[in-house]
Amino acid sequence: MIRCFARAPFIDTVHFASPPSITISASHSPATSSSSVSASRREISLSIIAVASSIISSGYFSSPARAEFSEIPNSGGVKSLDLRIGDGEVPIEGDQVAIHYYGRLAAKQGWRFDSTYDHKDSSGDSVPFTFILGSTNVIPGIETAVRSMKVGGIRRVVIPPSQGYQNTSQEPLPPNFFDRQRLFTTIFNPTRLANGEGSTLGTLVFDIELVSTRRPNR
Repeated sequence: MIRCFARAPFIDTVHFASPPSITISASHSPATSSSSVSASRREISLSIIAVASSIISSGYFSSPARAEFSEIPNSGGVKSLDLRIGDGEVPIEGDQVAIHYYGRLAAKQGWRFDSTYDHKDSSGDSVPFTFILGSTNVIPGIETAVRSMKVGGIRRVVIPPSQGYQNTSQEPLPPNFFDRQRLFTTIFNPTRLANGEGSTLGTLVFDIELVSTRRPNR
């Protein structure tokens, strides 16, 4: 049996609450030595980094209602926020599930690298992404999110690198070659990974709508 729900409108932008105002000032006279100027610049840079870290950790990058994300148990750090609770079935291992999604990078100002609503069939209808739950062909963070959803539900998930793309063959894959190239050259950038930026580069944000679930014996 397949239960399907009509698409609910997504908000395709990430809304930010206004962070506290930040004022950083530094003054020095023309006679100030170059070493003093360098020290002042270092202090300013460290202040900016500290303030930015404080803004991120305090939850300013959240939904308009300032709702709280919660970590899904035994998920490896996947955090979720239910935008709509479904009233259909909960999928189980081995089910064929169909989802619509918006996929974004936490880096690159939240660049949206793919959306199933842009995948059209010959009649112009959006084609959902389908996969077998538990097949391991899909990035773990999406499987984790879908396992506890009900059909008709919409969930926003923040997926850490360990639960995201580990290689370039894991699904879902943007159908556009240039989008795929940009996605993977960002996530697997060797220079930035060597600089310890992996936790930023590989973090994903997905809005997922569970459209249907089907048991193999039905």
